[in-house]
Amino acid sequence: MFATRRVALGLIAVCQVGAMALWFSATAIIPALKVQIGLDELTASLLTSAVQLGFVVGALFSAVLGLADRVDPRKLFMTSALVAASANAAILLGDPTSGFAVAMRFVTGACMAGIYPVGMKLAATWSRGDMGLMMGLLVGAVILGQSSPHLFNALGGLDWRLTLALASGAAVLAACLIRLVNIGPNLGAEPRFEPKAAARALTDRGLRLVNIGYLGHMWELFARSAWIAVFLDASFRASMADQTTAVVAAAFATFATIAVGAIGCVVGGLAADRWGRTTLTMAAMAISGCCCLVVGFLFGGSPALLVAVCLIWGVAIIADSAQFSASVAELSDRSHIGTMLTVQACMGFLLTLLTIHLVPVMVAAVGWTYAFACLAIGPFIGVYAMWRLRISPD
Repeated sequence: MFATRRVALGLIAVCQVGAMALWFSATAIIPALKVQIGLDELTASLLTSAVQLGFVVGALFSAVLGLADRVDPRKLFMTSALVAASANAAILLGDPTSGFAVAMRFVTGACMAGIYPVGMKLAATWSRGDMGLMMGLLVGAVILGQSSPHLFNALGGLDWRLTLALASGAAVLAACLIRLVNIGPNLGAEPRFEPKAAARALTDRGLRLVNIGYLGHMWELFARSAWIAVFLDASFRASMADQTTAVVAAAFATFATIAVGAIGCVVGGLAADRWGRTTLTMAAMAISGCCCLVVGFLFGGSPALLVAVCLIWGVAIIADSAQFSASVAELSDRSHIGTMLTVQACMGFLLTLLTIHLVPVMVAAVGWTYAFACLAIGPFIGVYAMWRLRISPD
């Protein structure tokens, strides 16, 4: 095992990238499935929302049992990654538009509850007064992992099977590497079984305000991530004569839009440690909320201008994400950090089930021009919650 802080954190980041490739592996192939199989909008939504629902169920199970604080995080991460990779790869054995595929996405999401917050807890055990930067690096790794299927998709053309296979392979590699990581010196004592501990996420004032801010952030984040590929694909097809070029260009643009968030996470972490988490989160949500209102008006227009705005959106929408986790880690009892992070993620991903299905309804009602505008509600509420925290003794 590797005991040095730098190497351990590097390996944790690599493992997060590999395992989180599973999250949007099915979302990335939706444009290809629409072309080849005629995938309908409901099934397209379910391939993404099933992961969210699975994560919520898995997170609830983990939070009630306190798994993130009572089980060796490396073993929990490894087991979750292997099961998730198997479920994702199983889609290759059947019809990707069937109920079986949706069920496998649910299983994949449930296993994410043993990967995403557990990786964050592992990183927190190595913190030395730089929690913001550390969480920023970890969430940046998560974003790279989530964006990688879009890169696989772009490089593989319309071969959706290759995208799923590569994502599953990356997760298996992550499961192997996580066993090489040592736990840092800041690990809290193993708590006794206490199902009610999860309720502190709402009963403690500081944690409650952080989690409201996080919910505002999540209202926007995953709906954007779920539909940005379809949005860019439709926009590029409308503005470019060569449809084949449009499809490939849209895939690369989607990858860039999501992957650039990794830069936002690191910069956001540095800014939060220097100027404060509330300052950073309010600024990031204000910018991303404005992007929600503007981006639709660029649909079908200049691809270069549209991509430029999407890149700004990609940085702002995720720059604050890690700071909600860092705030929870700092405001929680050390022996319950894993549970508090899991509860936070559970609430946020439960909310995304609504917004992921809301966007296509808005597209049908008002078109892409105004579809993303409804997502601005979340970040603006989040700004208010973080301002309340800013003036609080917490």
